[in-house]
Amino acid sequence: MLTKPDRIFDREFEWRHLSAFVERGRDTVQLGVVSGRRRQGKTFLLEALASETGGFYFGATQATEAESLRLFSAALQDYAKSPVRLRFADWDEAIRHLFTVAGDIGRPIVIDEFPYLSKVSPALPSIIQREVDRAISQGGRLALLLCGSAMSVMGGLLAGSAPLRGRATLELVVKPFDYPLAAGYWKIGDPALAARVHAVVGGTPAYLRFLNGDIPESMDDFDEWVLRTVLDPGTPLFREARYLLEEETDIRDSALYHSVLAAVAAGDNTRGGIASYIGRKAADIGHHLNVLEDNCLLRREPDVFRAGRSVYRVAEPLISFYQVIMRPQWGLLESGRAAAVWTDARPRFHSQIMGPHFEELCRRFALVEPVFGGLPGEVGAGALTDHAYRTQIQVDVAVFAPAVPGEPRRVMSIGEVKWGDVMGARHVERLRRARDLLAEKGYDTRETVLACYSGAGFDPAFHPEDDVRMIGLPELYS
Repeated sequence: MLTKPDRIFDREFEWRHLSAFVERGRDTVQLGVVSGRRRQGKTFLLEALASETGGFYFGATQATEAESLRLFSAALQDYAKSPVRLRFADWDEAIRHLFTVAGDIGRPIVIDEFPYLSKVSPALPSIIQREVDRAISQGGRLALLLCGSAMSVMGGLLAGSAPLRGRATLELVVKPFDYPLAAGYWKIGDPALAARVHAVVGGTPAYLRFLNGDIPESMDDFDEWVLRTVLDPGTPLFREARYLLEEETDIRDSALYHSVLAAVAAGDNTRGGIASYIGRKAADIGHHLNVLEDNCLLRREPDVFRAGRSVYRVAEPLISFYQVIMRPQWGLLESGRAAAVWTDARPRFHSQIMGPHFEELCRRFALVEPVFGGLPGEVGAGALTDHAYRTQIQVDVAVFAPAVPGEPRRVMSIGEVKWGDVMGARHVERLRRARDLLAEKGYDTRETVLACYSGAGFDPAFHPEDDVRMIGLPELYS
């Protein structure tokens, strides 16, 4: 495997697959698609790959077809050190020449921000498909990577009847750092502080650079850090949440999409609740929900106990922070009144931002850590109806074992999450009642562990029994 440069933090999984892709391309035809939301370090990663292998890298920009061809021609001419000026009449000629060069040099070819090119030149994927097929039939060698941030466009390259479907040998999505890795990247050792910072900026690597490496020194510095970074109109992060939405190619009426995200961030996260919040019928917002899902700004999570029911969550923490804290007071923030805005918004930060975000961290913890007797098959949330008491019990973290045909679904754990509450006996009793209800519904609960997840700690007077786990921030970040 190629040695990963020291300047790249983690990304071991991505580098391993890219290295193997390049190695295969020395002898055969390889086509790869690399995607991921903006600011995740895709360009940084691919430029490093091209540099380490001596490959060709071309970063497309928003331009007309003619200008894009000129820029591509100039870049290829410089790379190939051609004494003859390259000038292509169209992409058909350009791609044929590119494949010839790629076969000659045996090094990877990277075309970054490919959606900019395919938007103004819709035939480009078909042209690449034809040349890939030709190279395969002639026993050629090639390692071509197409990269982009427009998730709906990149996802469509290999979907359905798309020209490139079935040609790719690599499909890599560069994701944000998960919360423990993000804490390491930001060099934050205090779990309470790391969770709060993650609730604002998530795991997007570029945001640390946006802030010139400004990291809160301690919990006492967190409020001041918020004021001097994300709420400061002089920092790039101040308007970033707006740009994340407006940069997506499939989004036209951004005001309506902002309203959808605001509804979800405020807690109106069912389809009906979103429609009511924005003043539309539920049937009229299906397209907008699909677009936000396709662009990885929104995700739909099914209720694990009630088939056909689901809720929506905002996928990017910075967007949630913007919708709940910044957007309602945008004028005051632009005029430099951040301190007053943050003082007023701090309770909402803990209830509407930290509470749901901590629940998500706990579900991720339960998904990847074998803390309940083995790796789970599914982790989610759901509501149980208690007819005897005419109430509902919300299970924030439900952990299921892998399904076995013909056997009852085994529940490894059910958990309740509280960000700001000290947890104890009453929370455990509620979970015991939920476990009984699941047993009545036919689930296998004989070994179900009751888990209390708290960001504020646990009642020292409560002594849990063997079937109860107390999981706090230190455990989540251990």
